Amino acid sequence: MESTRSTSLKDQESRALAATLTGLLRTVIERGGSDLHLTAGVNPIVRVNGKLIRLEDFPVMEDEDLRKMIYSILTSRQREKLEESLELDLSYGLPGEARFRVNVFFQRDSIGAAFRLIPVVIRSLEELMLPKQIAGFAELARGLVLVTGPTGQGKTTTLAALVDLINVNRAEHVVTIEDPIEFLHSHKKAIINQREVGTDTHSFTDALKHVLRQDPDVILIGEMRDLETIAVALTAAETGHLVFATLHTLDAAQTVDRVIDVFPPNQQEQVRIQLAGALQGIVTQQLLPTRDSTARVPAVEVLIATPAVRNIIREGKTHQIYSIIQAGGQFGMQTMDQSLANLYKAGKIAVDVALERCHDSVAFKQLIGT
Repeated sequence: MESTRSTSLKDQESRALAATLTGLLRTVIERGGSDLHLTAGVNPIVRVNGKLIRLEDFPVMEDEDLRKMIYSILTSRQREKLEESLELDLSYGLPGEARFRVNVFFQRDSIGAAFRLIPVVIRSLEELMLPKQIAGFAELARGLVLVTGPTGQGKTTTLAALVDLINVNRAEHVVTIEDPIEFLHSHKKAIINQREVGTDTHSFTDALKHVLRQDPDVILIGEMRDLETIAVALTAAETGHLVFATLHTLDAAQTVDRVIDVFPPNQQEQVRIQLAGALQGIVTQQLLPTRDSTARVPAVEVLIATPAVRNIIREGKTHQIYSIIQAGGQFGMQTMDQSLANLYKAGKIAVDVALERCHDSVAFKQLIGT
């Protein structure tokens, strides 16, 4: 009898904690937030339009309750993985409402978690206020397209929009490799197979070893993390596939250098030649608060791989890329500073925000005429 009563109390406690988590996630949705942070010793915190807001209506999180809350949404396999590696990525959904990308971690011997809201509806490039020329990347038959920028700046959302554009217009086989799967794509004109690292495959490397045997037309790699991943991406792009991937780099020149520098010095000359031939474009983006702080808008640098760009990559003169983008407006190119200047002139962002994010403050002031 005592054991039954104890089990019943534990079930009630578990349900109460699950209800609290559901309430927190719904608060993120209702407030138009992007992230929820759960850390022992503080109230839950939500990020809205880039700013962190403490939810004082919810109590300070105690480690034991927080641990039980987070463990309540994990499978036994996920619990084992967390305890073994002390890190865990997963996706979690409120049926019919929203999905979240979750990272669980430990800090000061306490558990913590970050939940990133994944919109249910895949928005178009126009709705995302991205430059029209980016849509051209969805029309390519082959090559490598990189979407770069800091964490939380909308890279995955941009890639989802590009894949959806292909899905609507082309009868192609698209394979995505993600950690975890974020946007869920339904089959439209294309067939889309989405593989999640840790669930559908052991690693990016394992998945990429076999992806070329799966007859793909388009391959999306959630993140190019290491030499093996980058090498397979380059090979796939060279051999007639369209490859989309992300990198955590801040501009086109840095992106090119990062891809090449991953390889040993004795291979870098060959990699430059490979990349020069395979690259189709680089999109670098960051999200900025609007002038009235009610939303965020993207500032976007766009590199199109023209013959001049390919020659510069092949010759290792990446320091010249920025000037080529500056002068490449007729090809659809724009620098980050040009994008920021356009947003400022349109009255969408404040000048101090633009100056904080620009590449060259002197050149930026010239662009806006001050």
